[in-house]
Amino acid sequence: MMTRMKLGKGPPKFDARTLLLANYLTKELNAPPASIDYAKPIGSWPMFGNDQYGDCTCAAAGHMIEEWTANTGTEKTLPESAILNAYNYFAHGVADAGASMLDVLKYWRTTGIGGDKIHAFAQLEPHNSLQAQDTVFLFGNCYIGLELPDFAVTPGTNFLTTPWIVPPTGPVANAAPNPNNGHCVPAVAYDPRNLWVVTWGALKPMTWQFYTTYMDEAFAVLSLDWINKHLEKAPPGLNLQALESDLASVTSV
Repeated sequence: MMTRMKLGKGPPKFDARTLLLANYLTKELNAPPASIDYAKPIGSWPMFGNDQYGDCTCAAAGHMIEEWTANTGTEKTLPESAILNAYNYFAHGVADAGASMLDVLKYWRTTGIGGDKIHAFAQLEPHNSLQAQDTVFLFGNCYIGLELPDFAVTPGTNFLTTPWIVPPTGPVANAAPNPNNGHCVPAVAYDPRNLWVVTWGALKPMTWQFYTTYMDEAFAVLSLDWINKHLEKAPPGLNLQALESDLASVTSV
């Protein structure tokens, strides 16, 4: 029996207070490595209810927590109930209500998901693949929103087995970005050919062209556990002090 799979990312929301990653990357930042893989320590990825609910924005957060902790000490896998409790803050009991990535990030920072709170987040430039590499390398992952084409989510098919590549004819017809197919995934690895993301309880590759064609928003998410335990301190080229200062000036929490 084919596993059910849901989407659930709302359209991008824009807030003038949202910090931009480019403002905190300095000339001291070295080029990211050609490949990085933070998925290695993880044996399995939970579905986190994304087969029953349009909770991909919250499921992605759960996978990021799992990956951060697996790479910095003891892996922490949240119970599905914690993901669904966070999702229901936005969905109010409606299974397919979905949620916006920006709303989830604000909730995650101020309220927390399953007891985990993030320190800050910053938005990437649209379709900038180098920034996506910087983000995975520096922050451990990248929180990505996609407008999937219809061919990627054809009813009656297993979405996981459909390659995330741009067809030779280009992003037209059923390969055009479709805002009705909003989906959120975390990138946890990359190589010269692909970004590797977690979706529907599995690790899935998407080509860099697929990323630049279908992403409609992406964020770097700062976990202090990651900075303190994995990097030990902010790496050269990331102006963490300025980011923290600007965060304090645009929020009241």
